[in-house]
Amino acid sequence: MATASVIVAGMLAAPQANAGPQTCNDAFCTPGINPNAVLGAPCDNTSYFVFGVDARNGWGRLLFCGSPRRYEPRWFRSPPMVGIRDENSLCINEQNSVAQAPDGLFLSCVPMNGETRWLRGDA
Repeated sequence: MATASVIVAGMLAAPQANAGPQTCNDAFCTPGINPNAVLGAPCDNTSYFVFGVDARNGWGRLLFCGSPRRYEPRWFRSPPMVGIRDENSLCINEQNSVAQAPDGLFLSCVPMNGETRWLRGDA
């Protein structure tokens, strides 16, 4: 009888979570996207949470806040956005794409020294 109680008690223990880390591989799951961006309009942050959606005419085009040299930042069309990535991690088969780090940092997939890595997109 004692053995049966141990088995039942073990079955009543809280289940363990088997879910791994969540992944985000597109703009739809990326936090902090500005829903009111307008292509060509001024913007104010070229380092963190730089993505926005062009709200005009219901287009829904993804934009990013960038600053061409000697000019004030403004909204530009975004290259393909692949979701959340870690700075300095490899970006195999994602060259010419952009992403956002977990802390909101703007990242770009850049070839360097024979590898492609996620580096700051505002540098």
